[in-house]
Amino acid sequence: MTELVPGGNLPLPDTALTIEVPGPFDLSLLITGDSGKVGGDGDFVFYNQPSAPGARLYDGGIGVDPRRLRTGASRVTVVLSPAEPGTALGRLPVPTLTVRASGGRGVLARFTPARPAHETVLLLAEIYRRGAGWKLRALGQGYADGLAGIARDFGVEVTGEATTTPAAPPRAVRTSAGAVGRGPSAEPADAAEFAALVRAERLRAGVPALTLHSGLSAAARAHAAAMAAQRRLGAEGADGISVFQRIVSGGYRYLRIDQHLVSGPRTPRAFVAYCLGDGTAREPLYDPALTDTGLGRAVDARTGEVYWTALWARPFTSGGLIRTAAEVLALTNAERTAAGLRPLADDPRLAAAAQAYSADMAARAFYAHTSPEGLAPWDRAAAAGAPHRGIGENIACGQRSPREVVRGWMNSPGHRANILKPGFTHLGVGFAGGGPAGTYWTQLFGGT
Repeated sequence: MTELVPGGNLPLPDTALTIEVPGPFDLSLLITGDSGKVGGDGDFVFYNQPSAPGARLYDGGIGVDPRRLRTGASRVTVVLSPAEPGTALGRLPVPTLTVRASGGRGVLARFTPARPAHETVLLLAEIYRRGAGWKLRALGQGYADGLAGIARDFGVEVTGEATTTPAAPPRAVRTSAGAVGRGPSAEPADAAEFAALVRAERLRAGVPALTLHSGLSAAARAHAAAMAAQRRLGAEGADGISVFQRIVSGGYRYLRIDQHLVSGPRTPRAFVAYCLGDGTAREPLYDPALTDTGLGRAVDARTGEVYWTALWARPFTSGGLIRTAAEVLALTNAERTAAGLRPLADDPRLAAAAQAYSADMAARAFYAHTSPEGLAPWDRAAAAGAPHRGIGENIACGQRSPREVVRGWMNSPGHRANILKPGFTHLGVGFAGGGPAGTYWTQLFGGT
């Protein structure tokens, strides 16, 4: 039996498979060809359409027989969502996928992703054709915009999405990298009033004031307008561009990012009042590590619904990046010390490779241990001149701080095994902002 980590893969036997994820979850399948898009409604297997050639849902799991999939099918993606619609996966137990082979061959693989934050749908794994055979790949990619994100990426027709009316109470989403937000352009007066209200609140709490940053406000306005155009909240617009990509493409680089995406309030004062009235939404407003802010407001001319995007950030500096990497190393070594293991030493060559890989994932919007060119962690370590014979890698995306990302890795058996592997002696850490997820983290381990 193999414990997989995100991006890890495993050859599959030529037999039918069963896939189980215990807990308060619903499972569904997307059957696609080489294009990555479904061929029609019959390629989406879910509770209202529980079977397709070679795939079926049953109580507590899914059966897949790759040999009997429709002609042209080359990939089956396992999708996990909460059994109670609208529930953030971060409020539920961490899911664990188990794959078994028919014919009494027992458990083939298990995969436990990093704990989701505020995603409502998770691409858990995929079964894909490689040559004449089939393989299993662990994914762990989340969507904060639910089935809308699935529809965008896989070409599924999704109907019946909830919409708001002007009379509805405020709604908000909090994506995997941040806090809460809802969109024409914000007038400068709106942003100025918002910044003044936030400064007053922080002053009362003894927290340093924020700077209203024009670059963040420009990205916030563009994203609020994108949400208004598609009449729903989400970290990505209909153009597939995330709010984080809008920030970075506008020239703002960050070490910390948080955001509110909210619909409903009519004025900056009402919007700030909403944020103050919600325990989770209040966090970035009072976080002293976040020093810059930006605001965007947009109105759907068809309904009058008001959409807001508020951004909270800590700007990138080279010294800040060094401190971020050092904190990840220190937290990792604290876990090793607690387990009776020797601490890891910082390795500049591993760090250079890890940093370049985080930046590459953010820039090219992918998330996997194998790069689009097919390069693996040991290839990157060797190219950087690292002399270690043993190489391991942890990656993560969406976490907002070193503490959050190390905690997530320690909650995942495969990532925890790397952190606590006795044979590892050195570590390099990488971090980059941007991409669909907002933050991309890499640990590159070296040892004997």
